Amino acid sequence: MNEFFGLSPWHGLMAVIGGALLMSLWLPSRLLKPAPSGTSLLMATGCLVALAFPALPQAFNPMDAPLIWEKLTEIVVIVVLFATGLRIDDPARLTRWRPAFGLLAVTMPLTIFAVAALGWWLAGMTLAGALVLGAVLAPTDPVLAGDVQIGPPLEGKEHPVRFTLTTEAGLNDGLAFPFVYLAIHAAVEPDFDWLGTWALIDVGYRIVVGAVLGAVLGRVLAGLTFGGPKERRLADFGPGSMALGAVLMTYGLVEIAEGYGFIAAFVAGLVFRRGEAQHNVHRALHDFSDSIEQALTAILLVLLGCQMPALWPMLDWRHSLIGFGLLLAVRPLAGWLGLWRSGLEGPDRAIAAFYGVRGIGSVYYLAYAASNIEFTDEPALWALIVHVVFASTLIHGLTARWVIGRLRA
Repeated sequence: MNEFFGLSPWHGLMAVIGGALLMSLWLPSRLLKPAPSGTSLLMATGCLVALAFPALPQAFNPMDAPLIWEKLTEIVVIVVLFATGLRIDDPARLTRWRPAFGLLAVTMPLTIFAVAALGWWLAGMTLAGALVLGAVLAPTDPVLAGDVQIGPPLEGKEHPVRFTLTTEAGLNDGLAFPFVYLAIHAAVEPDFDWLGTWALIDVGYRIVVGAVLGAVLGRVLAGLTFGGPKERRLADFGPGSMALGAVLMTYGLVEIAEGYGFIAAFVAGLVFRRGEAQHNVHRALHDFSDSIEQALTAILLVLLGCQMPALWPMLDWRHSLIGFGLLLAVRPLAGWLGLWRSGLEGPDRAIAAFYGVRGIGSVYYLAYAASNIEFTDEPALWALIVHVVFASTLIHGLTARWVIGRLRA
């Protein structure tokens, strides 16, 4: 029989997560105007609780249970990517996408190369470990980057910087996947005989299938939602949970076809929105998705914070240099180069280059890689990823609303 008033780690964790979520919403609004993001507070709370009650986070150690982290973060990312596609009010002009294409085609590969080189040369990682590090830290995060992105559907506020950071986050999570596969191949077969197959399948086929099937399924979903007799259209009475059904179906079918489901989720949301761009159902679907995102993200950030004390011993000055170097030097410089002749100039170009938020997507990619293969550098990789995510929530989260709020119209 359980001891009366005995501490249940599970119930204690529930109380911590709930309290941290409430505090992250209440405290920033009392301290500063405009209120900064409370994401760093969620991680800090988890860290403090782990120090006070070491038994609470043990079941969620990412090195022992990477599959739990992979599946939880996977759900969050695909829901957010679909909602990100829904947000875009005016995608028609190709010139609006030019800055994002620069960030995807130039900035992301430069970031992968630079971080992998630092991991190999400075931290002494294996080639596979360094490639994983570069791949998982290269994409910006659609989950924690809400403060720098465009507003909900029909709200407007599609400033070029917001549009650029939104479309970059919508696409680069999926486009980072080939480099994760590159690292997995390098760990299993170091002779590189597979390079041609990787380029054909992991780069070519999977990207095309993700984009094409995402567009097709988005069009099908729009037909089901907006088609039929006016008084019986699903769009006019369907619940917000339609968004969850849409994204799960899209993601599942594309993954079955061996395409990139992350790309498909974003493209499906973008194409679905075009079915009837001004209908209020888009706001309802977005709000439902946003609620799921906030709830699951709060849980993940507290749990991630709980891991920080156990991961601290694996960090040294080299890892810190890589982490802060990525956020304060590598991403801003690579972003500045990627935005050359993009149409963004001056402060707009600097803001878009600097605000490369890292977060849940990086955790997913590392958990995915760790679930599929054992890496020699896995403890250091987890410590560095958590360090970078926390640093990003501080550096970007505490400043984004103030900076973005002062963008010129």
